[in-house]
Amino acid sequence: MVKARNVAIDISLVRNLPLFRDMASEALTRLMARAGAHRVAQGETVFEQGAQATAFYLLLHGRLKVTQITPDGQQVMMRVVHPGDLFGFARALARPDYPGTARAAVDSIVAGWPMSDWDTVVESNPRLAINALQTIGQRLDEAHTRLREMSTQEVERRVAHAVLRLAEKAGRIEGGGTRIDFPITRQDIAEMTGTTLHTVSRLLSGWEARGLVEGGRQKLTVIDAGALARIADPAN
Repeated sequence: MVKARNVAIDISLVRNLPLFRDMASEALTRLMARAGAHRVAQGETVFEQGAQATAFYLLLHGRLKVTQITPDGQQVMMRVVHPGDLFGFARALARPDYPGTARAAVDSIVAGWPMSDWDTVVESNPRLAINALQTIGQRLDEAHTRLREMSTQEVERRVAHAVLRLAEKAGRIEGGGTRIDFPITRQDIAEMTGTTLHTVSRLLSGWEARGLVEGGRQKLTVIDAGALARIADPAN
């Protein structure tokens, strides 16, 4: 669980996050005054699957990986939490516990509120409530997209889609390509796409040989996004 390494919250940075767009300055100041901000070192968990949901969070800086252990003991990487994302809001999902484990992929900063504040927060901040609902809707859409891809697409297309989404959300221009800016493993990509480590390794090695990506230890850089897009959607 997240350890107490409190940090001050820079309101000017929070104000620029899409979640708080159009929110009145006074309301935002009151909201953040109720929050506690903490540093989470790489590898530490913010919360673990099955633990009582006592708080909900906002990622201010860094990246988190959310994983889930299935009933048969397999680990699945459900999503990546990006700066500006709300996460851990189990109350909005009508459940008492966290459905997955949120772990820092890099050193991160999270703001948290007691779960008992959820109703008050959304009722007193209509703009935030709307944005939170949109966030939930986006996650459902992402989940449906992944389910559809796993049900209907060949594995190479699924992996290409996953890599392109990561590059879009967490990409940083570097050299001649777009580097995913947090440690990402081939096992992570396998879990995200419902395939095996062997298959992902084979695909990425083939793409590297063709100059589409560059790999490394927990590193991945997209060199030719257009070619990957054609693999992901050959009809386009």
